[in-house]
Amino acid sequence: MTQRLSAHDLAEQLASKRVTVIDVREPMEFAGGHIAGSLNVPLSRLAQADLPEGPLVLVCQSGNRSAKGVQTLLQRGHGHPVSDLEGGIPSWQQAGLPLRKLKNAPLPLMRQVQIAAGSLVLLGLILSQTVAPAWILLTWFVGAGLVFAGVSGFCGMARLLALMPWNKVNL
Repeated sequence: MTQRLSAHDLAEQLASKRVTVIDVREPMEFAGGHIAGSLNVPLSRLAQADLPEGPLVLVCQSGNRSAKGVQTLLQRGHGHPVSDLEGGIPSWQQAGLPLRKLKNAPLPLMRQVQIAAGSLVLLGLILSQTVAPAWILLTWFVGAGLVFAGVSGFCGMARLLALMPWNKVNL
């Protein structure tokens, strides 16, 4: 049995302790803001995870990963009702409901990409004017990488930044 819950319905069920919320985002995303009392079980580990008994509600950023997670649990034969939060964490926030943020949570990965890409473009421009004109190739490389990321959905810079030590979150 599955259904999509609105943020207000989920808040009501949480208040009456009728469900357990499973956040299927990565630990770095979870640290940046999550529903109080939720458990972090990334989607990649959901099929093998030891989950609590009773009804579960899966949440993620947009609702895509949580919908996949619901299917994973149904295929696994989870014996309790499984739902997901319609619209993900943004719908929770738009409903005026609070998120809990862990202290020392890293900046969101996309902000890190924007800072790094912008810094590399500026560096390339400055170096091309002060050191050697060939440094302009750095700005071209970053621009091409951003276009590729937008078209393909794969961002090498984001993957690299995610591996950095400041993005390791211990929950």
